[in-house]
Amino acid sequence: MRISIEHQLSVTPPAGTVHAVLQVMLTPINGPSQSVDSWSVEMPGIGNAARFADAYGNSVHLVNQARPEGTLLVTVRGEVTTTDRHGVLGRVSGEPVAALYKRVTALTRPPVTLYGKFRSSKDNRIDILHALMARVGETLGVADAGEQSQTQMSADGAQSQSQGTASGQTARPPASAADLAHAFIGSCRALDIPARYVTGYLAPGGPEAEDKLTGFHAWAEAFDDRLGWIGFDPTLQLCPTDRHVRLAAGLDGLTTTPLRIVPAGDGVAMQEAVVSIA
Repeated sequence: MRISIEHQLSVTPPAGTVHAVLQVMLTPINGPSQSVDSWSVEMPGIGNAARFADAYGNSVHLVNQARPEGTLLVTVRGEVTTTDRHGVLGRVSGEPVAALYKRVTALTRPPVTLYGKFRSSKDNRIDILHALMARVGETLGVADAGEQSQTQMSADGAQSQSQGTASGQTARPPASAADLAHAFIGSCRALDIPARYVTGYLAPGGPEAEDKLTGFHAWAEAFDDRLGWIGFDPTLQLCPTDRHVRLAAGLDGLTTTPLRIVPAGDGVAMQEAVVSIA
């Protein structure tokens, strides 16, 4: 499937900033499930940016800003051809060892009620992972599609939710894609299964409710000794398909933050990503 993407983000440096550095993690790379046909990142100073692969293999730009004034706008555009591999990425050369993704972080500490029942399971790892994905969805509650489409990714990789609730809904807000991915990843690690957080884009083409979730998205990948890395999307309760465009992977939402600025400003505002099938 050929997918077209356009996405804008903005950040405002603190007033009087003499020098700022932006870390931009908004460039996908070729892999088993996708081929990047064209991609551009547009923003002031991008022409002189340093570009490198981070410790997790993600493509990163470091952009210097001398005496930035006002809001800085970042625009990404591109086309990616995807292949449905039923979530299986396998073992990709050049990636960190899978054991790195057993490390527990502040965002990946789920309650034992999510994973405790699987500690003594005799099922194979694949069956456990699918059951765990279902357990996370059932326990945390998958967000209403209309509400989740309005969430924004904050600078720390978490997603903010509107505080309002519609009549008849529970007081507890529905879980975001980031919440569900973190819960799944933390549960995997508690079971000694390597798992990582993935950011990317979701194209339309599924049921009507799912299409309301198109745009910037988050899911997880877990490691199997036989098959390698396998994707799991707890929000959609399925393994990633050719509707998923993989952007970056890391320990959690903090290590995959799409846009970060030093010194910190008023926060990163993400405009709704336009994702369509070309």
